[in-house]
Amino acid sequence: MALDPSTILILSIALATAAALYLAVEWGSVRERSLLLWSSGFAIIAVGSFLALLRSRGYLVVGIWFANGLLIAAHGMFLAGVARFTGTRLSRAWWLIAALWLLMLLLPNQVWWSRVMLGTQSLLIALMTLRASFLLRPHGVSLSVGAVQLRYVLLLHGLFYFAKAISAVTLDALLDLAAFRGVVIQVSLVEGAMAIMLIALSMTGTERHRREERIAQLAARDPLTALLNRRALDRRAPGLMAQASPANPGALLLIDIDNFKQVNDLHGHIAGDKLLVALSEIIREALPPGALAARLGGDEFLILLHGLAIDDLRQLGDGLRQSFAQVAHQSFPTPDAVSLSVGGTLFEEAPADLATLIARGDAALYDSKRAGRNRMMMTPANAARSPS
Repeated sequence: MALDPSTILILSIALATAAALYLAVEWGSVRERSLLLWSSGFAIIAVGSFLALLRSRGYLVVGIWFANGLLIAAHGMFLAGVARFTGTRLSRAWWLIAALWLLMLLLPNQVWWSRVMLGTQSLLIALMTLRASFLLRPHGVSLSVGAVQLRYVLLLHGLFYFAKAISAVTLDALLDLAAFRGVVIQVSLVEGAMAIMLIALSMTGTERHRREERIAQLAARDPLTALLNRRALDRRAPGLMAQASPANPGALLLIDIDNFKQVNDLHGHIAGDKLLVALSEIIREALPPGALAARLGGDEFLILLHGLAIDDLRQLGDGLRQSFAQVAHQSFPTPDAVSLSVGGTLFEEAPADLATLIARGDAALYDSKRAGRNRMMMTPANAARSPS
């Protein structure tokens, strides 16, 4: 079967439809909006390619204006999907592309009409595609294999359309949009079919890596508070503990909620969960850069950090206690005050393991409970524990 324009368009319809359906199925399982935008882009290409077939039957307005306009819209959806994936807010100025295309309707149907129309369409697509490729730059972090592939496929696709825009108005080649004749059109149809396949595969790989990253993040987080869980803490703590030195001591704070059982008994376990979430948010907001925070289980939390003097640590612990006591009193009043007991320890060199460090913090926390709760007991490096 010869690869005439109609055959290539039919192949493009099949590829674009398959890509749209696959990405839509992926979106149904992970609900990532970029997938939906990309799926919509391929669906628009499928419709546009079908309409392009009609120009050979004399339906020039639908087969040319609508088909070419839909191709621009499809690449706009690709750009919107990449922006969503990278968390970038696009300027509203991109809507001017639609207005520019509508102004093209006012052009008279002269000999040069096909060249100007194809050149304008190609330039608009090139701008959107190159912008999407630019958004996928690493920005100081490594990209997944799929994202790197998508970046370069979009770059090459955009450069092709840029070259196509130039050739459409400069080369002395036969260019007849109505009859699908001309070297530029033939090459463009083949490139379009290949681009559909490569872009779809790259988008799929990009989102698959994102999904795997999210699964790994969920596995490392406490499902209620979104702080690190014990397994993730055990994996990340040695690197932070190894940074401790006499000039830059490390510290561990062990935090426990006083009278937490009364919240569950009087207000229900849902209220208790809300209070745990509130504490995690307080901890997260107070956390210094580079510190680790984890929920060890129940109502016990841990903070591991370095680079703070003992007075700064006491200020951190007291700030946590005061903020939490205010939230607990206002939201879930109990006969006995719901507060925080904090036990901490400093270390000037990395301990044998995290369990050893937690045991020292637990001893300080026990002293805090025994001294009346709602207080912080700190064990300075090479010093006895002292009240705060």
